[in-house]
Amino acid sequence: MKNYALLYAQSGGPTSVINASAYGVITEAKKRGIKTYVALNGIEGLLKGSISDIDNESDQEIEKLRYTPASAFGSCRVKLPIHTQDKTQYEKILEIFKKLNIHYFVYNGGNDSMNTCSKIADFMQESGYECYVCGVPKTIDNDLLCTDHCPGYGSAAKFIATACSEIALDTNVYAHGRITVVEIMGRDAGWLTASSALASAYGTGPDLIYLPERPFDIEDFCVKCKNVYMKKHSCLVAVSEGIRDVNGKYICSYATEEKKDMFNNTQLGGVGIYLANLLTQKTGIKTRAIELSLMQRCAAHIASLTDNEEAVLAGRKAVEAVSDGITNKMVTFKRESNSPYKMTCSLSPLCDVAHGTQSMPDEFIGKDCCSVTDKFIAYATPLIMGEVNIKYENGLPVFASLKNKIITF
Repeated sequence: MKNYALLYAQSGGPTSVINASAYGVITEAKKRGIKTYVALNGIEGLLKGSISDIDNESDQEIEKLRYTPASAFGSCRVKLPIHTQDKTQYEKILEIFKKLNIHYFVYNGGNDSMNTCSKIADFMQESGYECYVCGVPKTIDNDLLCTDHCPGYGSAAKFIATACSEIALDTNVYAHGRITVVEIMGRDAGWLTASSALASAYGTGPDLIYLPERPFDIEDFCVKCKNVYMKKHSCLVAVSEGIRDVNGKYICSYATEEKKDMFNNTQLGGVGIYLANLLTQKTGIKTRAIELSLMQRCAAHIASLTDNEEAVLAGRKAVEAVSDGITNKMVTFKRESNSPYKMTCSLSPLCDVAHGTQSMPDEFIGKDCCSVTDKFIAYATPLIMGEVNIKYENGLPVFASLKNKIITF
């Protein structure tokens, strides 16, 4: 085996298992005798030379890393230009790779991260520098192309289903309750919001579920909520933050003027409060809005064991791929069966993953446009199975505490 070093980095929004993938990368690289560096804060840190040597971290902290939420090595949201238009940043990356003998690059992230990964792989190849690049999927949104599901989704789905089950029980304690609107993440795809249906399938959960894949009719929404309330004296609704009207306008934009982020995406949030207030105005029924927000991606205390194990596996497979001389790929999952659940790993070209998102298929969405089907329940159930064994001290979970010391080179 060639004496090449590996660089790992994390990017985009964190998940409760992204560090499990980091654990998989680090331990697999160590097993193969590969020197491992980490870029702190993703590509942004790499361009600044913020590199850490994983050898500076203790084995005990690396073990804790597997069950630690958020991005232990920092994250970023940086969009690289096309290298044929501007090579400046790419040449800086190449310079650092040469200095540290880095010929393996593993990038852990979602849609935009895989686009960055693909761009770097293309540049290295065109520059004639021997560098093997592999992406490790990560997103609670579950919307990456070419893979059955994404690490991070199962744990987020488990948290959402659990939270909605608990909220549903709470809303039913009064003779005359209220309509509760739970706002769940999801810009273009409703995978997360759909997972709330697991609470209904196996106990008590939302009465109505609204996804971005279907146009949202405000008047019909108000009528359905009122009808449920009149029958039950309470109503629980799960809505995706990205629901749009028939013209494609985000419902949250009805309340405030649209603002764009650095990727020219509309900044979402507030749809739950808007709809709750609207329901009160139109029906006179008491309402409450709940936004699960960051809890959806950082609730490591209730992570799915299946999700955690698959996140570790994805990290290991990426190291295996680059050390075998494979480049410009992302680790993907292929489902063989739901029951018993069986999944295998494969690799897909980054260029096929980097552009576009995977929406909920029609067969998973109810014909009434406010529910999901049994096929979705069968799809999602295996992904939330099992509980992680987190160590507790003083009544609280113990998470990794890394040095992340920047090296001089």
